[in-house]
Amino acid sequence: MKFTKIALFLLIILAGLKVHAQTSDELKQKREKYNQELEELNREYEETANNKKSSLKQLNLLRRQIDIREQKINSINSEVRQLDNQISEDNTSVHNLQSQLGQLKKEYAAMIQFAYRNRNSYNKLEFIFGAKDFNQAYKRMKYLQEFAGYRERQAQYIEGTEKDLNNKITSLDNTKKEKNNALADQVKEKVTLNKQKKDETRVVADLSKQQGQLAQQQRDLQRKINKINQEIRDAIRREIAKKRAEAEKANNAAANGPVKHVDNRSSDNTVLTATPEDAKLSADFMSNRGHLPWPVANGEITTHMGRNKFQGITTENDGIEIKTNENAPVRVIFDGKVQAVENVYGAYLVIVNHGAYFTAYSNLKSVSVSKGQKLTTKQLIGTAANDSTTGDPTVSFSVYKGTEPVNPETWLKPE
Repeated sequence: MKFTKIALFLLIILAGLKVHAQTSDELKQKREKYNQELEELNREYEETANNKKSSLKQLNLLRRQIDIREQKINSINSEVRQLDNQISEDNTSVHNLQSQLGQLKKEYAAMIQFAYRNRNSYNKLEFIFGAKDFNQAYKRMKYLQEFAGYRERQAQYIEGTEKDLNNKITSLDNTKKEKNNALADQVKEKVTLNKQKKDETRVVADLSKQQGQLAQQQRDLQRKINKINQEIRDAIRREIAKKRAEAEKANNAAANGPVKHVDNRSSDNTVLTATPEDAKLSADFMSNRGHLPWPVANGEITTHMGRNKFQGITTENDGIEIKTNENAPVRVIFDGKVQAVENVYGAYLVIVNHGAYFTAYSNLKSVSVSKGQKLTTKQLIGTAANDSTTGDPTVSFSVYKGTEPVNPETWLKPE
């Protein structure tokens, strides 16, 4: 029973060490990811900084770098706490091993002294025949036979413990170096962060002198957003009107199988899911909420749904803006049918129907689908164009239930 408890305790300790190692590795990977993102953003910023005139793109890149640096500094704090815990555990292990080694050496010295006193055959015989009776003599003889083997094993224990102690000391030294490197990296990031915050203040001051230009950019940008939103709603209304007419015709003829009753008072949702096929597609889309793939393989959200204010430019968006890679392929997030392909201010807009739901993908520089075409999840529909304001490759993405926009972020699988 006692052995079982000890074994269970050791298993718990080992499991804890494994989890700790995984957490430490995850923090290191996160720091490396931040480094890669910062390197890419810095490269972009250096390109824009060559233009003496401050721009919204410069400010956007600065703020994104500041945000990532703050996240990295917080991550390093967690990493340092993990390393402090490891150092504490290693110090305890070193102390325990040193105590264990001292005790083993003390016991071994006592055995050497005993062996020295009984180093010749006469002394051994004297030890055996000095017994009170036959049983004690037999035990003394067995003791002498086993003594040599036990002494050899004790020497091996000492050697093994010394090896474990040296390994643990090496591990402790490495962990301390890791901690020092992490702290040095943190200091460097804090210095850079302070510098970039000063740069941010300077760029904001420069941009504040361009209020007239910013106001015009705001008007142009909102005009473009409104046009896209209107195109999407018009396309959805056309589809609702078309399906209403088809359903009413089917109800009157009663020839197309099971169809929901539709009349002029029926809701848009009833109209869009009147057929079993549309009802199933809509239900499947809904059941995958929060698990749908992103419209691009790599990207980050730069503008959220609703009101967004950026250095004097305020916009109202029905969807989100996703910054991606140059010429990034854009894909449909779920099975559906192309509702419309439009050209809005020189960039393409693709609308896909998923029963009662619609997804819209705009700011595409090229498209590879056509109206009425059936699509499967992740099928390519076009390539991303550069945003006219920031110059970054960007895709605008929105989700509608009927003609009402819903937050796209709640539908996509978290990164």
